[in-house]
Amino acid sequence: MRTINIPHPDDELLRPREVAALFGVRPTTIARWAREGKLTPLYTPGGHRRYTRAGLRGLLEEETPEQTAERIMAEDAARLYEQGWNIRQVAQRFGTGYGVMRRILRSQTTLRNRGGRPPGRDDR
Repeated sequence: MRTINIPHPDDELLRPREVAALFGVRPTTIARWAREGKLTPLYTPGGHRRYTRAGLRGLLEEETPEQTAERIMAEDAARLYEQGWNIRQVAQRFGTGYGVMRRILRSQTTLRNRGGRPPGRDDR
């Protein structure tokens, strides 16, 4: 069951799309952050997520510009990897070493095995 948080009457409620624009990410990233507990949404009577500007302010202030750039690079690298690029190609695209990119991608997504399939998948 969802908890009901009552926002301050003067606090602006933002849609996930608007929050994504503030952080420079996709709305799906905002949904993931909410699932991971990084963001706490409020819910409308219709079940739609909304975020208070005051609640986001703390999260926005915690991240340095360098951290923001690293996060965006990691998300972009994961997106390319998930589109079929291999680790070496992604590393070359972002000017990093293979080992560094492998660690970045491992923190963002499930790595494929050498056959190109996700681990644990058995095609018989």
